[in-house]
Amino acid sequence: MRVAPSIFKSTAEQTQGAQKDQQRERERERESEMGMGIVAGIGVLVPFPFYYWLWRSPQAWVNLCGRGRDPSKVMALVSHLLKLIQILSLFSVSSLSWPPPLYFWPLFLFGQFLNFRVYQLLGESGTYYGVRFGKSIPWVTEFPFGYIKDPQYVGSIMSLVACLAWVPFQYIALWVLGYVFMMHLESTEDPGTRAKAIS
Repeated sequence: MRVAPSIFKSTAEQTQGAQKDQQRERERERESEMGMGIVAGIGVLVPFPFYYWLWRSPQAWVNLCGRGRDPSKVMALVSHLLKLIQILSLFSVSSLSWPPPLYFWPLFLFGQFLNFRVYQLLGESGTYYGVRFGKSIPWVTEFPFGYIKDPQYVGSIMSLVACLAWVPFQYIALWVLGYVFMMHLESTEDPGTRAKAIS
């Protein structure tokens, strides 16, 4: 007597198939997360080549902006767009929760205070490379200048470190490394390389 082949899979075969499906799904999720992580890393680093170019080639930027356009103002507009890309990049890999850890408030608030104070004292032109673009920017000695070296970068780094509870370390580290690179770059300036206004 001949036995008809079973049209039903055994429980073991069904379990193996489900496990393989789950494994494939996890692999797809990991690949997706890895791709998103690479995009986020690039997004965090996007502004730094721009700032490097402006610092090294201020005359090219002044020429590109043209007569009648303030190069510091145009830089500020581009910088705000690049900052938005950075923030969106961080949000894409963040896991937000509330309330924040206790260390968040002092780090973030003091960091933002430093940023606000620098902008208040230097204005837009002083903050956005006005000296490099050939503008006369008065020397400032009020706090935080004279007390904290590179107070704007220090404030930004403090604000980033405050977000470590939500953002994976490697993205904060990338951003901080970008700031450290710019601090090093901006620590020396040859006045002879400053831009001259377009006449």
